[in-house]
Amino acid sequence: MQPRLNPYKIAPDAMKPLFAMEESVQASGLERSLIELVKIRASQINGCAYCIHMHTADARAQGESEQRIYLLDAWRESPLYTDRERAALAWTEAVTLVSQTHVPDNVYEQLHGSFSEEEIVKLTMLAATINAWNRIAISFRSIHPVKPVKATA
Repeated sequence: MQPRLNPYKIAPDAMKPLFAMEESVQASGLERSLIELVKIRASQINGCAYCIHMHTADARAQGESEQRIYLLDAWRESPLYTDRERAALAWTEAVTLVSQTHVPDNVYEQLHGSFSEEEIVKLTMLAATINAWNRIAISFRSIHPVKPVKATA
């Protein structure tokens, strides 16, 4: 796979609003661990290797456990996630798959039990932002860094 183009170099002004959205997400007050879990989960759904690579590394750097990162795709089947994280992950999935889910009422009600209305708006902006980043990275075939992996016996 070859990158198609670098939108940050070709049209930096066009990318500024997305960077502003990202700054808003980072300043939202949502837990850093939750932000990274949401970014990873949306990126998994969208199949964005670039963003999965970036956000799993960011999560590890912030102390997230390997086990929680590995099991994120199966969060419903694992006791490792809090009720708040579960509500956020369900919301993230529904928002990411909006054309299929239309973000059902029961997912909103579950979310409303763990988040304030202001946090729901911020969480929705987080989901929208990572989905936008995924679409940019996938569309232009952004390639994550490749580091040699040592085989273990």
